[in-house]
Amino acid sequence: MINTSWTSVSHFVLLGISTHPEEQIPLFLLFLLMYLINISGNFAIITLIISTPRLHTPMYIFLSNLALADICFTSTTVPKMLQNIFSPTKAISYMGCLAQTYFFICFAAMENFLLAMMAYDRYIAICYPFRYPMILTRTLCSQMVALCHALSHLHALLHTFLMGRLIFCADNKIPHFFCDLYPLMKISCSSPYLNTLMIHTEGVIVINGALAFIIASYAHIISVVLRSPSAKSKWRAFSTCGSHLTVVAIFYGTLTWAYFRPLTSYSVTEGRILTVMYTVVTPMLNPFIYSLRNGDVKGASRKWVSRILTSFFS
Repeated sequence: MINTSWTSVSHFVLLGISTHPEEQIPLFLLFLLMYLINISGNFAIITLIISTPRLHTPMYIFLSNLALADICFTSTTVPKMLQNIFSPTKAISYMGCLAQTYFFICFAAMENFLLAMMAYDRYIAICYPFRYPMILTRTLCSQMVALCHALSHLHALLHTFLMGRLIFCADNKIPHFFCDLYPLMKISCSSPYLNTLMIHTEGVIVINGALAFIIASYAHIISVVLRSPSAKSKWRAFSTCGSHLTVVAIFYGTLTWAYFRPLTSYSVTEGRILTVMYTVVTPMLNPFIYSLRNGDVKGASRKWVSRILTSFFS
């Protein structure tokens, strides 16, 4: 027997982070500021790497792609959230919601794969320093980046296709600021069993597989560095990895806690906080983490700023 309460949903209503009117303006200003810092900081990293020939190495090729992924990742959700804060309807079309889900998953997966590639780069640079230029050639770097893009799109396509198969009821209100997987599955009238199965199998393989690769790379790095007789070389090796490890810890910590648990234990409020952490805060912090903890980037930044100031005042 067909349930007549099921309807063809043409749009969803994004309730946002808060429904209290007095909090809307402070939230708008806060997220606008974080978004502008994210865009300008990551764009500065990309521009700096492109304009500095000394930074045209595999490590910084991966870093520039990570910065681009961060810009796209945040741009998938924050502009719509800012628009909806002052929108009377707070609506997003059904296809718009699926598109947002697709690009959100795609750029999250891309960041995941790029972090793994950056760990591999550090592994080769520290464990095989003399063979580094021969192993990580420009052609291989291009192929690795292309593979990251291809795998990210396939991963996003799978989960978006499964989301498109769900049936939604007359209640189309999403208690979130964007079309995230768990909030959408929560309001679905049909069983999300296959969706959660794919998240906890394919999703775990993609995320935890990359994380395991990163851990294995750093285990080899640590074993090599500890065998080094020079304390100075040990410090130099660990200092080049510090910024990457900081980003890895923040990204995987929040992502794992947000998604890899049963749907029944999902908390809307907690989910929103965790999502803000890895969709807005982490991409905003990445340029600062890599700038403050990386000598090459700091040196190139000083030269770049000096060059701009000299040309401006000359």
